[in-house]
Amino acid sequence: MRSRAIRLTLGAAAWIGLGVAAFLFFRYETQIDALDSSMRAFEQRSREAAGALSDLRAAQQAYVAAGQGVAFWTPKVAAATTTVTGALDALHQSTGNADAQASLAQAASAIAEFQKVDKRAQDLVKSGQLLTAGDTIFSDGANAVATATQQVELARAAERQACETREAALRDRQTLAITSAAALACLIVVALLFAAVPASEAAEAAGVPLASAAPLTPVNAPVARASSVLVTAAALATDFGRVRDSQELERLLGRAAEALDASGIVVWMGTLEGTTLQPALTHGYGPQVISRIQAMPRSADNAAAAAYRSGTLQIVLARPGDGNGAVVAPILSADGCIGVFSAEIRGGAEASEGVQALAAIIAAHLASVVAIAPADAIEKKAANS
Repeated sequence: MRSRAIRLTLGAAAWIGLGVAAFLFFRYETQIDALDSSMRAFEQRSREAAGALSDLRAAQQAYVAAGQGVAFWTPKVAAATTTVTGALDALHQSTGNADAQASLAQAASAIAEFQKVDKRAQDLVKSGQLLTAGDTIFSDGANAVATATQQVELARAAERQACETREAALRDRQTLAITSAAALACLIVVALLFAAVPASEAAEAAGVPLASAAPLTPVNAPVARASSVLVTAAALATDFGRVRDSQELERLLGRAAEALDASGIVVWMGTLEGTTLQPALTHGYGPQVISRIQAMPRSADNAAAAAYRSGTLQIVLARPGDGNGAVVAPILSADGCIGVFSAEIRGGAEASEGVQALAAIIAAHLASVVAIAPADAIEKKAANS
């Protein structure tokens, strides 16, 4: 979580997760609406079929009632039979539920049986056997219509149960999508909250100079352009050439800090093996901070180690509210990089070409000074700073 790219990636993952959850939620909601519409249509057809069955029974029973006679009611029975058959076929085609289809098949069989009974009843009425025709109509005919009506109701109940079960499953999927997205978002928020704090803030909290805590991007040391920088650099160069002991070197580091507007300076020196950087000299830090400045491996993920490995100037750009920035310049000799000069810069001036150039000039002069200065004297002076 140290890089902005990782934080952006996590943020994108959170938005993608929320987007997928929203897509699934509305997709399942659409399916639920379709289920409800299908169920309403099925129930409407069921009511139409039940009404047609009621008309069918009444029209057949009118065969033996005083009034219009069989010739009037026969077409009515035929029309009602056609309506019922069509309704049953439509119901059968509109459902995929096996129980509902089985009930509708039995209803269709009952209607087929009714048609046989109706033909027999018409023949009896036409032959004048009204009593026998009445028995046939009110027993066999009524039973066939009752069976069909009951099976239509069973089909409606089975279809409703199937739709409710399907809707409950879709609701569960909606809940799962929402909770999964919420869990993902919470995990990402927790990961961001517990991510490594910004380097400058962590360094400040630990009391360690910024350059030894934050990884940086190498930049080429630019050439100083401002005349004031040239004047300062010339004066420091002259005085560096006159350094005879560590006390004079420390005074020069104080002047260098003023010229750079640095709150603190650390001179790091590499060991003979070149595997470790040791804090050799400091300026601007109190004893408690100095006690926390420890040797670091060449492979450390920070600005000082990066400058030592690459031999190029490094910068840490200050962020709003995160404290100071830093400039780290390699100390180069004929044998390669022997150490680094790090300065913690106030006010965001680490991005200034003049400040970077001045830091590079100071580091260049330090190469000749630290090469002849007794290491034990430097370390002793650093301990007493």
